[in-house]
Amino acid sequence: MRVSGILLAGAALAIALSGCASIKDHRGYIVDASLLDSIQAGTDNRTSVERTLGRPSFVSQFGRQDWYYVSTNTRQAAFTAPHAKEQLMVHIVFDENGNVAAVERTGMETVARIDPDGDKTPTLGRNRSFLEDLFGNIGQVGAGGAGGQGGQGGGPGGPNGS
Repeated sequence: MRVSGILLAGAALAIALSGCASIKDHRGYIVDASLLDSIQAGTDNRTSVERTLGRPSFVSQFGRQDWYYVSTNTRQAAFTAPHAKEQLMVHIVFDENGNVAAVERTGMETVARIDPDGDKTPTLGRNRSFLEDLFGNIGQVGAGGAGGQGGQGGGPGGPNGS
């Protein structure tokens, strides 16, 4: 009896710990190093790059029409957001004739880590309470100097108007 209880407790512990395993995921371009190495500046053009590597992850929208291939490996613990652990970004620069001018590779050094300030984004201006927001404009609409009727202006009905 005692051995079966220990085995049962061990099995329950193993099942409980399996829920804490991290989830590994791949996002974006699937890297083939030999295909990436085959792209050469001065030799390849847009058509040969597309035939070799496929369509890019995205194309620059302004200036030169450079191509980007992005590959990211993420890891996620239970009940948390995924975090990038490895990244490869291949930037292919084309000249005005559509020939490859350069092939640049970058990694995790280009990943920006953004840490929001709590659940709220700080803004400029006054910090008003709920009641100030709710009742703050009472008496402000049509107040003097706000361009309402009865002012000293030169419009119709005023002292300088007709």
